[in-house]
Amino acid sequence: MITTDLCIIGAGPVGLFAVFEAGLLKMRCHLIDYLPQVGGQLSEIYPQKPIYDIPGYPEINAQDLVDNLMLQIKPFKPTFTLGERVEHLAKQADGSYIVTTNEKTQVHCQVVVIAGGLGVFEPRKPAVENLEAFEGKGVAYMVKNPETFRNKKVVLAGGGDSALDWTIYLADVAERVTLVHRNETFRGAPDSASKVFDLANKGKIDLILSANLKELGGNGTLKTVTLEGKSKEEIVLDADYLIPLFGLSPKLGPIADWGLSIDKNAIEVDTRDYSTGVERIYAIGDINTYPGKLKLILCGFHEAAIMMHSAFKYVYPDQKLSFKYTTVNGVNAF
Repeated sequence: MITTDLCIIGAGPVGLFAVFEAGLLKMRCHLIDYLPQVGGQLSEIYPQKPIYDIPGYPEINAQDLVDNLMLQIKPFKPTFTLGERVEHLAKQADGSYIVTTNEKTQVHCQVVVIAGGLGVFEPRKPAVENLEAFEGKGVAYMVKNPETFRNKKVVLAGGGDSALDWTIYLADVAERVTLVHRNETFRGAPDSASKVFDLANKGKIDLILSANLKELGGNGTLKTVTLEGKSKEEIVLDADYLIPLFGLSPKLGPIADWGLSIDKNAIEVDTRDYSTGVERIYAIGDINTYPGKLKLILCGFHEAAIMMHSAFKYVYPDQKLSFKYTTVNGVNAF
C-alpha cells in the first residue's frame, strides 16, 4: 500500500504542475498514469510540437515543457505509478480513499485529484483475428520495459513516431525487429523515418511496407504473425511479441462510475475550488467542465493552484492555511 496525501490521476502537464502547488503547501503526491511515461498528450502524441501560450516562453517544445515541469517538482519528491489504469475507488470510514489500479497497485490518500486530460488514453486496436486472445501473452500495446524484449523476435506495426522510435531503440535490444506499415511512407518525423530505412538497408531490421496485419497464431503464447501483402499474398513471421502502435483514443474509463456529475464526457466542477461535488475529489485540466471553460494548459495550471488551497483542509484539518508568495517564502523541499 502506497500512502500519500494526494493521489493525482494523470501525469500530464497539469498533473505535474499540481505537484508543485501541493509541495508549496507541504502536501505529498503520488501520480498514476496509464501511459508508460509522464507528460500525457505532450509526450505521447506531439513531443516536438511547439507551444506558444505558456507564460514566459515565447515558444517551447512540448517535451521541453514536460522536462521543465519535472525539474520544477523534483524538490518535492513525487512518486509515480506508470503504465497502469485506475480501476477502483473506495472511500474509507475517515473520509480518505484507497485507489486501486488494473495491476492491483493500491494508494491510500486523503484527496483524489483527477487530472486525466481527455481521459484514459487507450490503444487503438487493429482488426486482427485472435488479437485479444494473445493480449498479455505476446501482444503489447506499449513498451513499459524495453528489457522485456531483450533477445526476442519483435514485430512492430504502425507508421507514426512511436512505431519509428521504438523500432530504432529495440533494434539494439531484440534478437530481430520487424516493422510493418500499411503504406510506403511514414507519418512520423522524417529524421526517424530516415534512420529506420537506414537500419533496414544495413540488414539490422526487417521493414515490410504496404502490408497489413491479418492473423496471429500460437499455442497459449504468440508464435506467429501473419500479414497480407500488397498483392494479397500471405507473409508469416515468427514472433515472440507483437506491438501494434496505431495511436491512442481518450475515454473517461472507470471514472465515469464514481458518482461524479458528467457532461459530454467531462466532469462538472465548482469553479470556487474545482471540486466535483463528491467530497475530497477534485478535477482539473481538460477533463473538467464549467461555464466559460477553456481547454488550455495555462488554465489547468490556474485550476491546480486554486484547488490545492482547498485540498489543504483535508490533509491538515487542524492547521490554518497561510498563503505566502514564493518570492517571499522560496521553495522549501520536504
